[in-house]
Amino acid sequence: MKYVCLVYGDEKAMHEFPDEECVAYSEEIGASGHRLGGEALQPVETATTIRVRGGSVSTTDGPFAETKEQLAGFYLIEARDLNEAIRLASRIPPARIGSIEVRPVRELMTQQPRSAGAAAEAP
Repeated sequence: MKYVCLVYGDEKAMHEFPDEECVAYSEEIGASGHRLGGEALQPVETATTIRVRGGSVSTTDGPFAETKEQLAGFYLIEARDLNEAIRLASRIPPARIGSIEVRPVRELMTQQPRSAGAAAEAP
């Protein structure tokens, strides 16, 4: 099952955290076959929040809400179950100064065509 591990923390503390530890963990979890993807994120001041209401798009500089901890990065992992995902996430180095949210990935449902002929007629 796929899980996303969202890395949260105070940006100042995250900026001072050694990248080498995160790179080493990424390589370790990649070698084990559990890492499907992941990236560190730029600081929150580079974010843009987008909302669509009534057909109009509005943008706001920065995050949606002020918080003490900001989203700093993520890992996309493959784990047997939540227990294994928690075990893997507990070893993410910034967990020592921030927090890690572990959340199962929800596969989006797609509507299947009723018949091959119906699919061919679709624009």
